Amino acid sequence: MEIAEIETGAVSIPLEEPVAFATRVVEERDHAIVYVRTEEGLEGVGYTLGYGGAGLIADAVSEILEPMVVGEDPRDTTRLWREMFDGTVQIGRKGVLLRAISIVDIALWDIKGKAAGMPLYKLLGASAERIPSYASGGYYREGKDLKGLREEMARYIDRGHDAVKMKIGREDLPTERERVAAVREAIGPDRALLMDANGKWTNEEEAVRACRAFAEYDPYFIEEPVMPDGIDLMARVNASLDYPVAAGELEFNRYGFEHLMESGAVGIVQPDATVVGGITEWLRVAEAAAARDVPVAPHYNWDLHVHLLGAIENGLFAEFFYRDSDVKAFDDVLVHPMEPDDEGYLEIPDRPGHGIELDRDALTEYGWSHA
Repeated sequence: MEIAEIETGAVSIPLEEPVAFATRVVEERDHAIVYVRTEEGLEGVGYTLGYGGAGLIADAVSEILEPMVVGEDPRDTTRLWREMFDGTVQIGRKGVLLRAISIVDIALWDIKGKAAGMPLYKLLGASAERIPSYASGGYYREGKDLKGLREEMARYIDRGHDAVKMKIGREDLPTERERVAAVREAIGPDRALLMDANGKWTNEEEAVRACRAFAEYDPYFIEEPVMPDGIDLMARVNASLDYPVAAGELEFNRYGFEHLMESGAVGIVQPDATVVGGITEWLRVAEAAAARDVPVAPHYNWDLHVHLLGAIENGLFAEFFYRDSDVKAFDDVLVHPMEPDDEGYLEIPDRPGHGIELDRDALTEYGWSHA
């Protein structure tokens, strides 16, 4: 089998109104997308959030990675991953280049599944056929008060979820305590309350003081209390709390996660296959976490991550965003968008490969541009 061509580009999907978390306001969601096609007629798809840089990621694929993989066997994922990583080590290792490697690797695994006639989780060695999910939300919007926050979280419980996640850190500490208290009241005492600060606090004193202020509301975890590169700082925060720190959505490759886990910075890791280095590297991170009995709760991209969670032993749950919350918008370009059942579980698709199919008309509508 031989890779014949690569097509890559970017789209940007606007939100109906701006949404905010502790450190940023978001008005649109841009994605870099790649199609890898073989001489035999198979096609694999890969994608990642661009955070304003989707075009750069697409350019990195077409200008740097494409010459490395065209003409190669797409099933040789281990070898091709190493060649892409080593071939860009002077300008890569993290960031844009690793996101580019990620989406190519995801497309290669899609081809492998299709060539085998198997869904990805079966190809990888299935451990489950459906995955529990938590409803992610609690963002800041103009005009959204405590009543609106309570109603949002209660709606997720009514839809069957036993766990929800909310954003924190944008307002002052007394206001944030009110927000956390309101969500705990809305979901009841027995459901998991997850919090995400998106790297809000800049020092140990601020982070620990804030996180301890939320402890009476029994949080399940606090995600990224400090910026992701402050791993030693994060370790000190983690050691100071009675509930765990979770992190990893912006961590890259196995080496970054090694530091994260060995330093004691986290109790839960959140690798994102579209960021960390693709499926090849995501599996390495999950296995390293399993050796330390650390659970894996991947960031976003549930359409892909259900397959990976369904192939490991230490998976915790998938993050899910309802489209009507108008926070994540990738469903708008999917042929088969997913939705949890009435118990909050996501059924893993049985289509060959990862089963994610993009609507080309929708891509065109949202500005599909080729790199």
